[in-house]
Amino acid sequence: MNSVRICEVGPRDGLQNEKATISAENKIKFIELLAASGVKELEATSFVRPGVIPQLSDAEEVFAAVAHLQSRVNLPVLVPNVKGLQRALDAGVKSVAVFTATSESFTKKNTNATVEESLDRIRAIMQEVDDSVRVRGYISTVVDCPYEGAQKPEKAAEIAKQLLDMGCFEISLGETIGTAVPDDVRRLLEALLQSIPANRLAGHFHDTRGTALANVMAALEMGLRSFDSSAGGMGGCPYAPGAAGNVATEDVVYALHRSGYETGIDLQILCDATAHIEQCVGRPSTSRVYQAMKASASV
Repeated sequence: MNSVRICEVGPRDGLQNEKATISAENKIKFIELLAASGVKELEATSFVRPGVIPQLSDAEEVFAAVAHLQSRVNLPVLVPNVKGLQRALDAGVKSVAVFTATSESFTKKNTNATVEESLDRIRAIMQEVDDSVRVRGYISTVVDCPYEGAQKPEKAAEIAKQLLDMGCFEISLGETIGTAVPDDVRRLLEALLQSIPANRLAGHFHDTRGTALANVMAALEMGLRSFDSSAGGMGGCPYAPGAAGNVATEDVVYALHRSGYETGIDLQILCDATAHIEQCVGRPSTSRVYQAMKASASV
């Protein structure tokens, strides 16, 4: 059976933009429930400066409580620079994620740097890690930017090649504002797949206009077998006004399983994790599969 790898980003990307304060205890429980569901790649938190993302200012506390899960689950954390990397390594992190974008304007808003300066920061990070630390690269705004509009697929391909050459094991392609439709995804991947194998790429789709799951399936048809998603469809970006959450993990898992793919994720336990975090954030999950299961009294 074909296998698809899911990177659950709910505890980091899903929570970073929440207005309600989520306690470290509740974040830890969320991560533990997600791990219990069978998720093997789970983005735990972000070691950015606390004032930048206040919701994740408890990174050390949260990671210390879940670090034991690293024996069976990859727990990548986002790091913006060498200082963030050092905090992560001091906490016992074995997998990190670095980030840039195709758009100069978005990168400036997000990191106060140009695209080239953001790549220089990543190069500095790569010089500080050895083979014991996995590094994953994120590229945001691969289709559209909230400030500059349409982005050229060739720009994403150029940056992805640079990140791979630096030593990233995989590149996550961030469709940050949720404007893309499957034809956009196909055009993007046609440009990247000319020089990059499909097994080095992952899809990261936001569901602002309800097209994220269709985009996952389009990327699947193009050969991708790795996708980011967020339990309950949580998420959003402080620097992408109006962007909705990530594609819901429940919806992706359901669609993949019904289509003959294996993820290793137990949908019922995954819904238990969403039920927990739904109560914490104080608003309903946007996952259609979760809501359907809840309505049928199986959650």
